[in-house]
Amino acid sequence: MSYASCLLSCLLENPILLLTGIIVVAITVLLEWFGLVYQLFHKVERNTSRHGGELVASVLQKHGVQYLFTLTGGHISPILVACEKVGIRVVDTRHEVTAVFAADAVARLSGTVGVAAVTAGPGLTNTITAVKNAQMAESPLLLMGGAAATLLKGRGALQDIDQMCLFKPLCKFVATVSTVREIVPTVRKALAIAQSGTPGPVFVEFPIDTLYPYSMVEKEIGMKSTSKSLGQKIVNWYLQNHLNNLFAGAWEERDLTPLPVNIPQASSSQIQSCVELITRAKKPLILLGSQATLPPTPVEDIREALETMGIPCFLGGMARGMLGRNNPLHIRQKRRDALKEADVVILAGTVCDFRLSYGRVLKGSSKIIAVNRDKSQLYKNSDMFWKPTIAIQGDPGSLLLALSQGLKGFSCDKSWPQMLKERDVEKEKDNSKMAEQITDLHLNPLKVLHCLEEQIDDNSILVADGGDFVGSAAYIVRPRGPLKWLDPGAFGTLGVGGGFALGAKLCRPDSEVWIIYGDGSLGYSVAEFDTFSRHDLPVIAVVGNDACWTQIAREQVPIFGSNVACGLEFCDYQRVAEGYGGRGFRMDRTNEDKMEEIFKQAKQIARDGHPVLLNVLIGKTKFREGSISV
Repeated sequence: MSYASCLLSCLLENPILLLTGIIVVAITVLLEWFGLVYQLFHKVERNTSRHGGELVASVLQKHGVQYLFTLTGGHISPILVACEKVGIRVVDTRHEVTAVFAADAVARLSGTVGVAAVTAGPGLTNTITAVKNAQMAESPLLLMGGAAATLLKGRGALQDIDQMCLFKPLCKFVATVSTVREIVPTVRKALAIAQSGTPGPVFVEFPIDTLYPYSMVEKEIGMKSTSKSLGQKIVNWYLQNHLNNLFAGAWEERDLTPLPVNIPQASSSQIQSCVELITRAKKPLILLGSQATLPPTPVEDIREALETMGIPCFLGGMARGMLGRNNPLHIRQKRRDALKEADVVILAGTVCDFRLSYGRVLKGSSKIIAVNRDKSQLYKNSDMFWKPTIAIQGDPGSLLLALSQGLKGFSCDKSWPQMLKERDVEKEKDNSKMAEQITDLHLNPLKVLHCLEEQIDDNSILVADGGDFVGSAAYIVRPRGPLKWLDPGAFGTLGVGGGFALGAKLCRPDSEVWIIYGDGSLGYSVAEFDTFSRHDLPVIAVVGNDACWTQIAREQVPIFGSNVACGLEFCDYQRVAEGYGGRGFRMDRTNEDKMEEIFKQAKQIARDGHPVLLNVLIGKTKFREGSISV
C-alpha cells in the first residue's frame, strides 16, 4: 500500500485527526490567500516614493527597449514617467491603434520586441485590430494595459471590463499582475514568449494599484482611521492586509536580464534531404515570406545565401527588397506561370493561403519543401490542394543559410532564371506603356508611381497602406534592400500607415520614409501628422486620391451596377496635413509637367525636418482589373 493510501486510511479511521487535518489545510490556504505567510518573510516598505512603473521601466531597459508608444491615461502614467526617466523614448500618438502599429514596425525593423502601453477599457479596445494584425504578421510585440484596482475589479469601476478575455485569442501570452513583486518576472516572461517559436503579441495587464506608490494606494483604499465596531475593524484588517500583500517584497532585487528565446530549427537530416532534392532540380524556385526576415539570422546573410544558391526567387511581405532593386534572381511578374514550370518549390515562410490560391497554384508533380515556425501555417490547406514533399517546422532564415552551405558547388541552370527575368522585362514594358495613357480625369496613377520609383533614395523605407493605388505600387515601386518595405501582411489591414511610418523613422532616422496611401486608408491615420510634427519625424506621404474605394468599386459596380458606399470626394488632404503642422502639395493635371520637381521639393522639405503630404489626384486605369478585393 502506498504512503498516501496509508495516510488516507488512518484519517478515515480517526475523525478527530481528520478534522484537525482539514482545519490545518484550511488555515494554510487562508494564510496563502491573504499573503500572510509571504508577509512574514518579506518587508513592506511604507515610507518610499517608489512605484511599480519603475520596475516595468527597469525590465524594458535591460531588454534593450528604446521606444515606448502610447496614448496617455491615468492608469499607466507611472510606466510612462519611469520609462522617460531611464532614457526610453516615450512617443505619444493620436490613437491607440497607431501606438501598436508603431510598436509592430519597430519589432520588424529592429529584431527586438516592440512595446506599447495604453490605458484601461476603451484604450485597450482601440488596439484590437493592431494586435490581431501583429498576430497574423508574426511580430513580437508587448502590449501593456492599465486596469481597475485589484479590489475594484468587477465592481463597476471606471473603464473596468474583462480585458483578459479580449486578448486571449489574439496573444501568445496574457497575464494580469496582482502584486508589485510580480511585475519583473511577468514582464520578463512575456518578452521571452513574444520572441520564442512563432513570434507574436503578448499582453500584460496592470491594475492601477500595482503601479502607484504605497502612500497613494493606501489613501485610495479608504480605511477608516477610527473604527469602533467589530465589522469595521475586520474590514480595516482586510484592507490593510491586502495593501501590505500588494507591496510585500516589492523592492527586493530581482533578475532583470532576458530569458532564453526558443527558436525551432531544422534537423541535420532534414537539411540533407533538402540538399539532395534541390541538387536534382532543373527548375527550382524559392518563395520567400516575411518569416524569413526574423532573427536570429541577419537579413544580409540571407541575401548572400540566396545569391550563392542562384535560385530564382519571388519575394513577399517583409521579404520584399531582400535582393535589392534589380537583382537578376528576383522575379516580380507572372508567378503563377513560373510555379507551373518549377520542378522544386521552396516555401520559405510562405503560406498556402489566399495569396497562393490555397495551394492550387502549385503543380501536382512539383517537389515542395515547406519550412515554417508555425505548424498550422506549415500545413495550411495541405489536406486539400497540395502536399509537402518535405515539411520542416523550423526557422526559414536559418534553413536557407544551411542550404547555401550544403549546396556549395551546386549551380542552378542559368537559362531558367534568365527566362523568368525576360518575362519580367516584357511585362514591365507593357506596364510602362499603360503609364503613358491619358486618363479621363487627373493623372495616370501608373505614371505617378513610375516617377516616384525614380525619386526614391537607396536608403528609403516604403510603407504600404491602401488598396488599389498601393496594389499598383507593389508592381512598380521597388524596395532598395532588405527590411525596406512594410505592409500589414496577411490580415490586409487598412490604417497601418501612420504607425508603421512612425516606428520606421525612429528606427532609421537617416532614411527617407515614404507612406504610399490610398485616399480611403489615409483617413485612418492622417491625424498622426500631428505626431510626426511634435516628435520631429519628417516622413513623406504620397496619397493616390481617386475619390473612391476603388478596389471594392472595381467589382461592386460591374456585378451590382451600383457605386453605393464607394464614392469619396477629391478632398484637399494637403491642407489637413498643414493643419497638423506638416507641409503639403497638390498634384493634378495642371502641374503634371512639374511632377518630378514636386517630388524633389518634398524630399528637401523632409530633409529640413518637416513631414510632408503629396495629395495626388488620379484617374482610373485598367491596370488592376480582375484583382481580388476584400
